[in-house]
Amino acid sequence: MSETLWRLSVFIGVLLLMVLWELVSPKRKPRYKRRQRWPANLAIVAVDNLLLRIVAPAGLVGVALFASEKSLGLFHALTVNLPFWLTVVISIVLLDIAIYWQHRLFHRVPVLWRMHRVHHADPDFDVTTGLRFHPAEIVLSFFIKGATILVLGAPALAVVLFEIILNACSLFNHGNVELPKPLEKIVRKILITQELHRIHHSVEKEETNSNYGFSVSWWDHLFDSFTDRPKAGSDNIDIGLRDYRDSKITTKLWELLKIPFKRD
Repeated sequence: MSETLWRLSVFIGVLLLMVLWELVSPKRKPRYKRRQRWPANLAIVAVDNLLLRIVAPAGLVGVALFASEKSLGLFHALTVNLPFWLTVVISIVLLDIAIYWQHRLFHRVPVLWRMHRVHHADPDFDVTTGLRFHPAEIVLSFFIKGATILVLGAPALAVVLFEIILNACSLFNHGNVELPKPLEKIVRKILITQELHRIHHSVEKEETNSNYGFSVSWWDHLFDSFTDRPKAGSDNIDIGLRDYRDSKITTKLWELLKIPFKRD
């Protein structure tokens, strides 16, 4: 299968699995019905992908192939030839660290936070929240990832695998579900679980500014941004942003697109 088909197949598979899980065993009772939130959350994904097709039709794989053709990046400059599988693994790890720091910067730099708050302004927390990113953030993220790929000289296979893992983890850890507690204690040592990422969507600023990882939880431990438990307890986390409580803004596509341009 082509790279696009692989990514789409995994994306749809994980999305359907998480939706089914949420229907069968939801963690929290949502503030709004799905028909109120989902149209905007799903529509913004369509806008994001359409814009990316216009801005960068070759995608990140195209960037990796360009780096390979021109022998650009760290891996091409090394005097020691690493095994291909090791190059792929190292590339995925370094790309994940780059996304961790990208996420952290989007919280700390005011102009970047303006874009990212579209994601955090979702008044509920479910699998579609993992899709809800402003088009400007998606395009900027593309260029950040593209620059990282060029600096590393990451192989195309690593890029494909990284994107599949990143998308799958984002859908997984935004789910309105919970793992059995004994299992969750084990899984969170490796992955960002729903319990951990729900903390990141708390209205409490110190909790929002923690648990930045999208896939593994290691970087939050390593870079001192890990929050183990929310102050209000797992069942009582207040989700969203205090400044964005109006459903006419937080659940409508056009209003979401305008959020970065609104005054604080």
